[in-house]
Amino acid sequence: MAGEGVKLYGFWVSPFSMRVELALKIKGVDYEYIEEDLQNKSPELLQYNPVHKKVPVLVHNGKAIAESQVILEYIDETWKENPIMPQDPYERAMARFWAKFIHEKCVPSFRKALLGGETEVEKGIEETKENLMILEKVLEGKSFFGGERIGFVDIVANVIAYWVFLYQEAVEKEVLTEEFSVLCNWKDKYVNHSIIKETLPPKDKSVAYYRARFAQSKASS
Repeated sequence: MAGEGVKLYGFWVSPFSMRVELALKIKGVDYEYIEEDLQNKSPELLQYNPVHKKVPVLVHNGKAIAESQVILEYIDETWKENPIMPQDPYERAMARFWAKFIHEKCVPSFRKALLGGETEVEKGIEETKENLMILEKVLEGKSFFGGERIGFVDIVANVIAYWVFLYQEAVEKEVLTEEFSVLCNWKDKYVNHSIIKETLPPKDKSVAYYRARFAQSKASS
């Protein structure tokens, strides 16, 4: 499908810009991808996202949209084929709720559990396990959060399906283990989906990137 002047400013190992790439590919939208150097951000990125100055930014016909979840909804409303949001208003509200839960509860707890200081780790592990148990119940009896096909919540949850495992390997700790069997089964289905599989960044290169980044962050703290 014609992208009608669609550009995506992203970073190769960002789970947030990857969300947008996945949505565009699921929708079949042609787009131009512009890789950003986050240590030397382009004038275009700073112009298009002057508030947060970060990726992802989607530019459609010269108009810029920032923040991954906002972009996902824009994509879904602009290109109607292969919807990623539920059609039912209640289900759509629930999708937004669980996406917000993942972004505001799960992601910070993972960071504390895997990357936090000594006083944060224990609490982070406890919060993470509580959050994962909640998600297990949401997923029970379904292939994906979106039902039988990948949807909005699954795309937002890519950080759990792939990036958490990169972080775990980089820091040699585990919080998402096989004890969370429903989530692990979902993760396997998700990362082996043809579109997801071809879009995810290479594992070894990604782990090496995060290992160096986390070591640098620890050294400077």
